Amino acid sequence: MGDDSEWMKLPIDQKCEHKLWKARLNGYEEALKLFQKIDDEKNPEWSKYLGLIKKFVTDSNAVAQLKGLEAALAYVENAHVAGKTTGEVASGVVNKVFNQPKARAKELGEDICLMYIEIEKGEAIQEELLKGLDNKNPKIIVACIETLRKALSEFGSKIISLKPIIKVLPKLFESREKAVRDEAKLLAVEIYRWIRDALRPPLQNINSVQLKELEEEWIKVSSAAPKQTRFLRSQQELKAKFEQQQALGGDADGGDDDEEEVVPQVDAYELLEAVEILSKLPKDFYEKIEAKKWQERKEALEAVELLVKNPKLESGDYADLVKALKKVVGKDTNVMLVALAAKCLAGLATGLRKKFGQYAGHVVPTILEKFKEKKPQVVQALQEAIDAIFLTTTLQNISEDILAVMDNKNPTIKQQTSLFIARSFRHCTPSTLPKSLLKPFCAALLKHINDSAPEVRDAGFEALGTALKVAGEKAVNPFLADVDKLKLDRIKECAEKVELVYGKKAGGAAEKKEGKPITGKTTALPGPAGDKETKDAATKPGPVKKASAVKAGVPLKKGKPATAAGTGGAGPKGKKGPETKEIFESELSIEVCEEKAAAVLPASCIQQLDSGNWKERLACMEEFQKAVELMERSEMPCQALVRMLAKKPGWKETNFQVMQMKLHIVALIAQKGNFSKTSAQVVLDGLVDKVGDVKCGTNAKEAMTAIAEACQLPWTAEQVVAMAFSQKNPKNQSETLNWLSNAIKEFGFSGLNVKAFISNVKTALAATNPAVRTSAITLLGVMYLYVGPSLRMFFEDEKPALLSQIDAEFEKMQGQTAPAPTRGISRHSVGGGDDGEEEEQEEVGNDVVDLLPRADIGDKITAELVSKIGDKNWKIRKEGLDEVTSIINEAKFIQPNIGELPAALKGRLNDSNKILVQQTLSILQQLATAMGPNIKQYVKNLGIPVITVLGDSKNNVRAAALATVNAWAEQTGMKEWLEGEDLSEELKKENPFLRQELLGWLAEKLPALRSVPSDLLLCVPHLYSCLEDRNGDVRKKAQDALPFFMMHLGFEKMAKATGKLKPTSKDQVLAMLEKAKANMPAKPAPPAKASSRVVGGAAPAKFQPASAFADDLGSNTIESKPDLKKAKAGGLSSKAKVQGKKVLSKPNLKEDDDKSGPIFIIVPNGKEQRMREEKALKVLKWNFTTPRDEYIEQLKTQMSTCVAKWLQDEMFHADFQHHNKALTVMVEHLESEKDGVISCLDLILKWLTLRFFDTNTSVLMKALEYLKLLFNLLSQEEYHLTENEASSFIPYLILKVGEPKDVIRKDVRAILNRMCLIYPASKMFPFIMEGTKSKNSKQRAECLEELGCLVESYGMNVCQPTPGKALKEMATHIGDRDNTVRNAALNTIVTVYNVHGDQVFKLIGNLSEKDMSMLEERIKRSAKRPSSVPVRQAEEKPQRTQNISANASMMRKGQAEDMSSKLNQNRNMGNHSETAHTVPREFQLDLDEIENDNGTVRCEMPALVQHKLDDIFEPVLIPEPKIRAVSPHFDDMHSNTASTINFVISQVASSDINTSIQALTQIDEVLKQEDKAEAMSGHIDQFLIATFIQLRLIYNTHMADEKLDKDEIVRLYSCIIGSMITLFQIESLAREASTGVLKDLMHGLITLMLDSRVEDLEEGEQVIRSVNLLVVKVLEKSDQTNILSALLVLLQDSLLATASSPKFSELVMKCLWRMVRLLPETINSINLDRILLDIHIFMKVFPKEKLKQCKSEFPIRTLKTLLHTLCKLKGPKILDHLTMIDNKNESELEAHLCRLMKHTMDQSGKSDKDTEKGASRIEEKASKAKVNDILAEIFKKIGSKENTKEGLAELYEYKKKYSDADIEPFLKNSSQFFQSYVERGLRLIETEREGKGRIATSTGISPQMEGTCVPASTHTVSSSIGNTNGEEVGPSVYLERLKILRQRCGLDNAKQEDRPPLTSLLSKPTLPTVASSTDMLHSKLSQLRESREQYQHLDLDSNQTHSSGIGTTLASPSSAAANIDDLKKRLERIKSSRK
Repeated sequence: MGDDSEWMKLPIDQKCEHKLWKARLNGYEEALKLFQKIDDEKNPEWSKYLGLIKKFVTDSNAVAQLKGLEAALAYVENAHVAGKTTGEVASGVVNKVFNQPKARAKELGEDICLMYIEIEKGEAIQEELLKGLDNKNPKIIVACIETLRKALSEFGSKIISLKPIIKVLPKLFESREKAVRDEAKLLAVEIYRWIRDALRPPLQNINSVQLKELEEEWIKVSSAAPKQTRFLRSQQELKAKFEQQQALGGDADGGDDDEEEVVPQVDAYELLEAVEILSKLPKDFYEKIEAKKWQERKEALEAVELLVKNPKLESGDYADLVKALKKVVGKDTNVMLVALAAKCLAGLATGLRKKFGQYAGHVVPTILEKFKEKKPQVVQALQEAIDAIFLTTTLQNISEDILAVMDNKNPTIKQQTSLFIARSFRHCTPSTLPKSLLKPFCAALLKHINDSAPEVRDAGFEALGTALKVAGEKAVNPFLADVDKLKLDRIKECAEKVELVYGKKAGGAAEKKEGKPITGKTTALPGPAGDKETKDAATKPGPVKKASAVKAGVPLKKGKPATAAGTGGAGPKGKKGPETKEIFESELSIEVCEEKAAAVLPASCIQQLDSGNWKERLACMEEFQKAVELMERSEMPCQALVRMLAKKPGWKETNFQVMQMKLHIVALIAQKGNFSKTSAQVVLDGLVDKVGDVKCGTNAKEAMTAIAEACQLPWTAEQVVAMAFSQKNPKNQSETLNWLSNAIKEFGFSGLNVKAFISNVKTALAATNPAVRTSAITLLGVMYLYVGPSLRMFFEDEKPALLSQIDAEFEKMQGQTAPAPTRGISRHSVGGGDDGEEEEQEEVGNDVVDLLPRADIGDKITAELVSKIGDKNWKIRKEGLDEVTSIINEAKFIQPNIGELPAALKGRLNDSNKILVQQTLSILQQLATAMGPNIKQYVKNLGIPVITVLGDSKNNVRAAALATVNAWAEQTGMKEWLEGEDLSEELKKENPFLRQELLGWLAEKLPALRSVPSDLLLCVPHLYSCLEDRNGDVRKKAQDALPFFMMHLGFEKMAKATGKLKPTSKDQVLAMLEKAKANMPAKPAPPAKASSRVVGGAAPAKFQPASAFADDLGSNTIESKPDLKKAKAGGLSSKAKVQGKKVLSKPNLKEDDDKSGPIFIIVPNGKEQRMREEKALKVLKWNFTTPRDEYIEQLKTQMSTCVAKWLQDEMFHADFQHHNKALTVMVEHLESEKDGVISCLDLILKWLTLRFFDTNTSVLMKALEYLKLLFNLLSQEEYHLTENEASSFIPYLILKVGEPKDVIRKDVRAILNRMCLIYPASKMFPFIMEGTKSKNSKQRAECLEELGCLVESYGMNVCQPTPGKALKEMATHIGDRDNTVRNAALNTIVTVYNVHGDQVFKLIGNLSEKDMSMLEERIKRSAKRPSSVPVRQAEEKPQRTQNISANASMMRKGQAEDMSSKLNQNRNMGNHSETAHTVPREFQLDLDEIENDNGTVRCEMPALVQHKLDDIFEPVLIPEPKIRAVSPHFDDMHSNTASTINFVISQVASSDINTSIQALTQIDEVLKQEDKAEAMSGHIDQFLIATFIQLRLIYNTHMADEKLDKDEIVRLYSCIIGSMITLFQIESLAREASTGVLKDLMHGLITLMLDSRVEDLEEGEQVIRSVNLLVVKVLEKSDQTNILSALLVLLQDSLLATASSPKFSELVMKCLWRMVRLLPETINSINLDRILLDIHIFMKVFPKEKLKQCKSEFPIRTLKTLLHTLCKLKGPKILDHLTMIDNKNESELEAHLCRLMKHTMDQSGKSDKDTEKGASRIEEKASKAKVNDILAEIFKKIGSKENTKEGLAELYEYKKKYSDADIEPFLKNSSQFFQSYVERGLRLIETEREGKGRIATSTGISPQMEGTCVPASTHTVSSSIGNTNGEEVGPSVYLERLKILRQRCGLDNAKQEDRPPLTSLLSKPTLPTVASSTDMLHSKLSQLRESREQYQHLDLDSNQTHSSGIGTTLASPSSAAANIDDLKKRLERIKSSRK
């Protein structure tokens, strides 16, 4: 027991894990006690055991395990954290407990599972148990089944989901183990108890014996509904109730009701697996169904019939199949096939349910038409089909089609349609059969009950009876007013026989519902339906509330049965409450009237009625009035009295006093008596006649109002208006209309026949009398209050002038709300009136839309049009869509019949061409407006696909789709969208765009709905997955939508839906749900009746929740339409708005007086503090794609300290009108609060960025207006934007450049322009550059233009990070898809070209051939000449440096203003017109022209001259490196001369011959004057490029141009050649030409020599001769390395190019031969390494074999000659020059050179020294064995007299090379003198070489090369210093040279640190430095220009690193100064000549 005591001391949790079973057993026992003791379920002790519970149940020791199970059970029961252990414990129980032999263990296992279910973990347990069913051990399977059965029996089918269990049942019945089968049987019986017959279909296919046994068991099951006996923790109140009932002993009353709620009606359909059948259709189905033979068609149909027998079908695109079946039903002549097709349709509808809804509209008309068939089997099949189809859709959706058939002539069709209506009504409830539907149906059915055919009448009675039963008498009676009693009785009789599908409560006893669950809806109480129920409800409030809570999946239109029950009779209503009370009176004869009147009036009164004396008549009237006043309502004979009044003289009474009395009496009678329409007709005519009377008009109107109150306004108004317009008196007409305007305000609009008025109003509008027109317009204004904007649609064809008056009137009314009706409600019961009105109001909007005359466009949607829309060619598809647009536009309002159009349009929604998608969306938008509410029926097959488009990657397509969906939803309401699975299917797709748009849309729409279909629950799982989406925006939108889902579904349902999530996800989601619960808005209250009743007394409490809700949500939910239906009834929604606003604005009233103070409060250092916080990431950085709430909140808090409270409320209000107000206030205070504005500038700008994301244009315009003023102010204040302000504002402003509206774009551009005054353009540049990457093409284009403007205004320095990068970026847009973007990019680059000349091509880099040609073309076309870099460039600098030095410092302003005005000027000249004016005139070279010109320019000259000449000297003479640091790219020192030269050179390439000649002449002149020629230095490449571009232009364009005078061309040629000859005579300049340029130049010249067209010209010979001369000059004078290299490359290219003529290659070779001849003189100045590299590359491209194949032997001979000559001149040393070749061993060249060397040796007919020298060189490569021979040779040389020196040199070199070589043996044998001679000689050589410089030969610079290391511009210097004798030069020499160079460039020599180390400069064999960068550019350019030239010179890469910082063009200051002096003199001359 020793070890016992060890573990006894351990704590409990450690005992439970001990390796000894006893210890564990003890641990479990103690744990059990502990668990029972802890009474706080949240005690931390529980968490200790979280990881152990699994071990409790899976203990390997059976005894311990039993105890462990007991402890685990206690744990699960008591611990709040137990839920976390569900999965692992359950799986432990299933696998390790259920297989135990002990029954107790199994029992405990089951208890644990059930306990988990009790603590809400049912789903996880069920999942584990179902997994257990797959276990191989039958014991486990049996235990799992048993546990499931127990769970179901105790918890019921609501908690245990049956679908997955039923799925595995058949498999269990097939088990080999009897025990499993038996247990399965018991489970099946238990399931049957709960769902009854719904279990049959899934078990249809099990073994028949088993099925039979089951049937027997099922029969025994008691018919009492099963009850839940064990409850979840969340169902404690149910549990209490249940226990109480048990105590009372069985069912208490009302149990029934509860039951209905507790036991959901399970639908067998839900339990089935969906089958996919589309793929199983026979391959040839669609051919067969069209076949001629009926047998084949039958086969096809039978195949379908077989497939649709599956009770549940997978959703898919069944459109084609339905179309085919519909065709058979409609067109097939064989009735048997019609029946078969109908069966198939029925099968499809049953299998697809709601998913078939989208096809219902197509099929219903066809089936109804087909009822003309007499054959019973066909009729029956059709009935089955249409009934099945009805269940997939709603009556509303197919009502149009049904009503259309009702008037058919064929009695069978009429009969069957009525029967179908009757059957359909049975499925309805009062809420799904609203008055709007009853009305048309009853009207049509009334015709049927009067039909001649008895069967039609019977069917009509049945349908009406059903309607009566469903909707209740109160709803239907108004429509049966004219039916005689017999027929009415017949209808009622039918009503009694009807049995409804939805169970119906009658007289307090609950009838059981029919057992057939017909639709998938749950069938709980649908809410009160008819009077009886309401009374019933009133007596039993409990159940009624329940009913409304369940809502039966059928949203009730009014969600308030409880309140209704309280008020008494309020079922579905007739118009205005009890219309049944309306008094009908038959017309009485005059005699009867007199009798009746005599009974109540004094006799004298009757006699004096027609007296001739007016006074008697007056007295009579007074008596009459008294009598009427005293009469009781019941005994007043109204008709008799009014007829007495109408008796002669009646209404023709001439005395106005009598007449006034008479009219007053009429009003009295109408008010006091039971006044009927019959009585009204007697008087109305007279009243209308008097209404225009000056004296009696008022009384007449009063009387009319009283009658309207008695007989209802709609009827009265119709009569009155008709009478007024049947007479001619304009005064009467206008006054009648005025009366009507007032009456509508008093009575409200309900029930008015808008259509009747509208025709009269149109007549009135056309009247000649202005008063009538004015009254008509006023009346329209009043109607507008009620009807809303749709009213205007009736008047769109009026004259524009009139229409503008109407619009003005409507505008006045905008924002006003319709007044609450004050009359017309007095007589009716409060409840009835209230609700009646509500319903009416709801329908007004719809009524108006229904009244519109709608065109039927069905026949215009032809098959041809449909096929066009589906065509392969997008252009034809577009034509089709255009046609549809025009059809809809013409028709304006259309009937819902649009044939095959929906399917065609649906196809276009996923068109690959996005433009067509957008067009389709706009058509669908049109369609919604045109079709109105009838568009409902297309929601499923067209609306949902639009939602799919919300997932498009393009922003604009998504926006269009959203607009379309909104337009549809406005017409249809949301119910159609939310019903069915479509929406959840969309949300399921993992497309971030789709998800965020859809969730955003739902979040906007859901808050306004009062009820939603239960299908919304299907979206919840997907909503949860969106909460964890990878995309942040999706997560954000999902969080926003969460509260609104919860508002409709409730927290419980939402929490329950988390059950299927992973544990980690679940916890997160639940946390979010809790958070959402706190923010959950209340449901919108019933439409705000409150406001309409305010007049009568205090607003009823009913409205309070809504106003509270308004407060919660910042009123935005109230603003968004309270319900889409109501939205139509403008009146109501706006009332709700007003109410909401009132509530909100109360606090503001108190603050009104505070609005006087400043709006921006200055907080010292506030802005700096904010910036610091943002930098330190304490707050969010202002950076987002769309502003999220947290940003808005953050801004709000930051603003709260420095913005007036009332203004902040306006700024962050949900309604845009408040934003407008805020902006107005800010504009007003801008000037007065400058400092305040500047101190809050960062916040103001951030707030404005939020406004950029609003959709409201008016706010945007206002914001931009404010920004313009703001930036003006800031530039006046010389303020400078900080980086922080800029980065959080500019990117968002740039977004708006892409707005579709021109005005906005213009404003934004203006603002960007102004920004440059307060923020450096160079910093603006990257922001705008970023904008060019947008997806919005408009934005890209505008940004590119803006960049152009910046460069044009500020020069190249604005380009950031470097002009090269910036231009490359811009150039990529030349290939953009969008034309405007392409143009913008081209224009921008042309602008840069104009500023900067040909440098542009270098900066752009590689472009595709197409883009390059576009650019060249555009440059040619742009008429503008390149200008010098604008003055701006200098001005950009101070701005930039200053900005760096002090971020927020105020800026110098002088130049800035000037800049802006110029910038504006440039921008406004959209076509980039002459900017030449901005070029300082002093630097234009065409001064000669000015000298000759004596007029025009005079005015601008003086200013220009005196302007800036002196400033210009400064930068030239004193260049400061600082500037270079800022802008390493372009030199400003020489922006004068250099830019002028740039300008002239760029003109050389002009396509205009004269311009080009002029430019060439100017350059020639400069070159000829020695002092000026230096200015061209650095521009040589540029000039040569321009000339060969011109040569190419002549060759390709001018020569081919017939119109051109050929002399012009010759002139141009001679100019080009002349100026080039001049150039190539100046050696220093000629040497600047780089390889690539020389290559192109030679190409151009040789092409010219070969141009046969030139020879034909008169002076052609001369031209060709001069070209020859020029070529020779070029060969002699250019840098020899460059020209040789260029010729080699040219030869290689010409041999490669197939197009090139052999003559061309021949001439190139001739040039090479010439060069070979020059080699002896030039060899020392050639960079041999480069030439050998070129030859190496040439030989690589053309190996010897390939060269031998050439037609001509010249190439190979040329190459050999060249190499031979080089070898001859250089000797063996040539092998040292292969340094640039990467892998020498592979090179053919080395081998060839070695061969040549040997060859020359073998032929040694020369002196010894050559041979020996050759030998020594070659033998160096030999092996050590030959060393002795070599040394012997050398010593021999030293011994010989002539060669002694050479011998010594060789020995020195040999020793140096082989330092370890031993020469002792050779010296030993010689005399002492010889030894010392040799030593002395070697020392001498050493000191000599060391003195010259320590450059190791290994650097690869041979002594002869020293010349090339010196820049060409210093050629003279180099030759004086250089030593061409092949001696080495020391580094000091180079340093000296560098100093001279630096002085020349104006750079100080003091700082050496920042120079590159000398060796690095020398270690590369280089070209002239100045030429290097241009060289690089031009070889690039030539590569671009000539597609043939595939080879780019490699030496350029070695130079790339070397592009010197010295700039591209260095004019020596002296020459520049001279140049300027000269210019000054010339200008003086010009001025004096002008004077």
